[in-house]
Amino acid sequence: MGIRDKGKLCITGAIIGAAAVVLTLLGNPGNMGFCIACFIRDTAGALHLHTAPIVEYARPEIIGIILGAFAISAVRGDFRPRGGSSPVLRFIIGFIVMIGALVFLGCPLRMVLRLGGGDLNALVGLLGFIAGIGIGCIFLNNGFSLGKAGRQSGLEGAAFPSSAVLLFVLFLAFPSLFLFSESGPGSMHAPVAAALGAGLAVGVAAERTRLCMAGGIRDIFLVRDFTLISGFAAIFAASLIGNIAAGSFRIGFADQPISHPMHLWNFLGMLAVGLGSVMLGGCPLRQLILAAEGSSDSAMAVLGMMAGAAAAHNFSLASSAGTGPGINGKIAVVAGIIILLAAAAGVTYRERRKA
Repeated sequence: MGIRDKGKLCITGAIIGAAAVVLTLLGNPGNMGFCIACFIRDTAGALHLHTAPIVEYARPEIIGIILGAFAISAVRGDFRPRGGSSPVLRFIIGFIVMIGALVFLGCPLRMVLRLGGGDLNALVGLLGFIAGIGIGCIFLNNGFSLGKAGRQSGLEGAAFPSSAVLLFVLFLAFPSLFLFSESGPGSMHAPVAAALGAGLAVGVAAERTRLCMAGGIRDIFLVRDFTLISGFAAIFAASLIGNIAAGSFRIGFADQPISHPMHLWNFLGMLAVGLGSVMLGGCPLRQLILAAEGSSDSAMAVLGMMAGAAAAHNFSLASSAGTGPGINGKIAVVAGIIILLAAAAGVTYRERRKA
C-alpha cells in the first residue's frame, strides 16, 4: 500500500464519518450513525432471536453494506467463494466479539464515532482494543493461524449475500413478520432509503479499500505500516467536524448517548473485541465485507455475532446505557477473554508443532 491507497482510505473514511453524522441527524441514535454490532443486535431482535423490546429493527445499513460489497466484488472480480478454515471456532470467536462489543456498547467503528462525538468513555475502549490487538499480535508472531481456506462453490459463496437480499425483500413486503421497537434505540432510525443508500456506499468503499480498524492497528504493531489506520483517522476527523457543525459535539464521560462510564468494563469489552478480531483476521465491519465477497468463514463469524447478540439480551449480558454491565455481563466478558486466550494458545501450540 502506498500514498494512493492512503488517499483512497481517507476518502472512504470521510464518506463514512459524514454519512454517520447525517444518519444520526435523520433519526439514528446518538453517535450511532453506523455500528455493526448494534445493528446486528437490532436485526437479531427484529428476527425474534432475543426478547429485548427496545432493540428490535432490521437495520437497512447492514443489508446495504453486504449488498454493496457483494456487487462491487462481483463486478471487479474479487468475489471468490472460499472457506472451511476452522468454521466452528470462528463462530465461537464471533460470539465472544459480540459479547465484548455489547458490554462496551459499540463495535470499533462506533468507538471511533463516539470519540468524534466527544464521548471519552470510548477512549478507554480504544485503549482496551489496542491492548487486545497487541495480545493477538503476540500469538500471530508465534505462528497462530486458523488455517487456510479452500475453494468452494459459487452457490456457497452467494448464500450469505442472497440471504441479505431475501431479508430486505421480506422486510419491505411483509413487515408484520418482524418486530419493531416502539421505544429505545431500536425505535430510532433514519428513513429506509437513506439508511440503505448509506450502507451501499460504505459497502462499496470498504470493499475496495480493505478498511479495517483491527487490521490497521495490527499492521502498526507487526510491520509499522500506518496505511490502514488512516481510514479510521479520517472517520474520526469527519465525524468530529460534522458533530461540531451540527451542534451535537459534547466532550466528557457523563451523559453520553448510549454509553456508560464503567471504565474497567469498557476496557475489557473492547479488549475481547480486539483480540477476537485479530484471531478472525478482521473487525466486525471487515467480516461483513469478506462474507459478501464469498468467504463462508467470515459468514460463520457474522452468524456467531448474531448468536452472541441474541444471547447477550436473552441472558442479560449486554450493558445498559448509563449503568454498564450487570454481573452476568461481567462474568461473560471475562470468561470470553479466557476462552479466546486458551483457543489462541492452543492453536499456536498446534501450529508450532507442525512447523
